[in-house]
Amino acid sequence: MEKKEQSRLSRLTAIITQLQSKSIITAGYLAEKHNVSVRTIYRDIRTLEKSGIPIVTENGKGYSIMEGYYLAPVLFTEEEANALVTAEQLIIKNKDQSLVDNVSSAIEKIKSILRYSQKSHADLLADRIYFGGNNKQEKTSDNLMQIQSAIIHFQLLKIDYHSSENKRTTRTIEPFAVYSINGNFLLIAFCRLRNDFRAFRIDYIEKIIHLRETFTPHNLTLKEYFENYIKKP
Repeated sequence: MEKKEQSRLSRLTAIITQLQSKSIITAGYLAEKHNVSVRTIYRDIRTLEKSGIPIVTENGKGYSIMEGYYLAPVLFTEEEANALVTAEQLIIKNKDQSLVDNVSSAIEKIKSILRYSQKSHADLLADRIYFGGNNKQEKTSDNLMQIQSAIIHFQLLKIDYHSSENKRTTRTIEPFAVYSINGNFLLIAFCRLRNDFRAFRIDYIEKIIHLRETFTPHNLTLKEYFENYIKKP
């Protein structure tokens, strides 16, 4: 097989994986990802469709795989398998137990499809990787997965919050996004008490109540939030 054809086959395989990993994906994104023209991506999509891959085209939006359709698991390279092991060890050091439990479970399922030799190498690497950090003296949480669920379902939350100034308040919030800084997860949310966006350290949230009420999604991107709120003089 010629090098050019190998490159195209590799790209087609990668496109299938990317289509399965996102709800919708644009030709422009794929073109930039694979350093080819948009026209080339159009040809690739037609090739995949002709081969029987049920690709759904949404005019003006992009492409997706028909819901319920899955290909057999792809094989990981040694470097990708090693990256999984490293990611797992990094996550284990995280302070939110709900994140640790769910990511470890997901990675375990992914590792189950590794080739036998890769599994033994992964086990060896896991024993040879150590990331320092003393979490015993730091506050911990078990809230991240609940918060992520509320973000994607636009679910209103009621929280008991213990701030770094040792003040306790109860807030009703509209969760918007999560980001990490200095090892701490911060929840960005619209606070109905303050009638504005606020950032809450997740490990300072003492209690979360999921309210039945939902809220209208905010017409704001995370990038716009940082531009409007973080960079203010």
